Amino acid sequence: MSEPLAGLRIIDMTSVLMGPYATQILGDYGADIIKIEPPAGDSTRGVGPMRTAGMGHIFLHVNRNKRSVVLDLKKPAGLAALMSLVKTADVLISNVRPAAMARLGITYAKLSQSNPRIIVLSLVGYGQKGPYAAKPAYDDLVQGVAGISALVALAGAKEPRYAPVTLSDRAVALNAVNAILAALYSRDRSGEGQEIEIPMFESIAQFVMGDHLGGLTFEPPIGPPGYPRLLSHDRRPYATRDGYICAMVYTDRNWRAFLAEIGQPDMFDSDPRFSTIGKRTENISALYAMVSDAMATRTTQQWLDALERLDIPAMPMHSMESLLDDPHMKAVDFFRIIDHPTEGPIREMAIPSTWSKTQPTIRRPAPKLGQHSREILHEAGLTEAEIDELIRNGGAQIQPPK
Repeated sequence: MSEPLAGLRIIDMTSVLMGPYATQILGDYGADIIKIEPPAGDSTRGVGPMRTAGMGHIFLHVNRNKRSVVLDLKKPAGLAALMSLVKTADVLISNVRPAAMARLGITYAKLSQSNPRIIVLSLVGYGQKGPYAAKPAYDDLVQGVAGISALVALAGAKEPRYAPVTLSDRAVALNAVNAILAALYSRDRSGEGQEIEIPMFESIAQFVMGDHLGGLTFEPPIGPPGYPRLLSHDRRPYATRDGYICAMVYTDRNWRAFLAEIGQPDMFDSDPRFSTIGKRTENISALYAMVSDAMATRTTQQWLDALERLDIPAMPMHSMESLLDDPHMKAVDFFRIIDHPTEGPIREMAIPSTWSKTQPTIRRPAPKLGQHSREILHEAGLTEAEIDELIRNGGAQIQPPK
């Protein structure tokens, strides 16, 4: 059987990371992703390192299984070509600010008039009913305003910092994938599409405060915000004699086994800090500090062997380089070297799910800018002469020669 979303067509009017990551997942699941790019291309095309202009590493990792068409939507002919494509599509997803979309005349009312079954999903920085509606949003800004940077400082950093991954972009992208799949299911029952708005700020606020609302959950509050275990300064990889290890001593059984291993088997029953998970949470920094002292007495491999014997969850701490050599990653063939048609050998990551019948597949590498303009415009119903005219007047662009 083909991929689970085979036969679905998605117009992808997103750029940078959040939207492209969402549409890549849908493309991996089999959807035909038509990436609409402006003449300058998606900005991540310019983020190096790269072998050739316009094919930066970030772009390569969030734009596979897509076809690229360049349209200048500020030109009437380019906008008309987009509307022709909309008639053939199931979903349009955009992270262009709604006011800019409205200025172009690309509104849900107009899109649904052309195609009543279309699902239009807008990824926005902030919900459009609030005072931040028109503000631009980036991952860094949303991490800060949703409290992540403050939490990093509370957890022991010298000053507030952003997480060194695009946490907000990627988490909200997963929300977008879920929303599109649910909307498609709803459409199968109703026969009608709908408009969906997913704001970054509110999404990440829910993500953060689900852990840290704490005593503010109750009105009036019955305690401060924050989940102490996550905020402990000692919640970090443990230093061993020759490196670091990640270990999770958590359940009653884990703690009994660990205390016996370090020669203090009676502590679990004699020390009230261990009596319940609630007490352990209240005293987690002291307990983590004790674990940290014990870990420093042996090598990483000695502790990995001991904790496996004790059935206490533990893993080595990898760097970006050592992760490539992880034996599990090699066994599941996660990092693969493929031959990109224009970029040569590149390292690609596998789709992280296994399906018994409709396995998602990687069918296309990330495209060159405008690589598929001509074929996609043909599919939209334009004749060869109309496409040539569209290109001549600047409404569309085809892939430049090598």
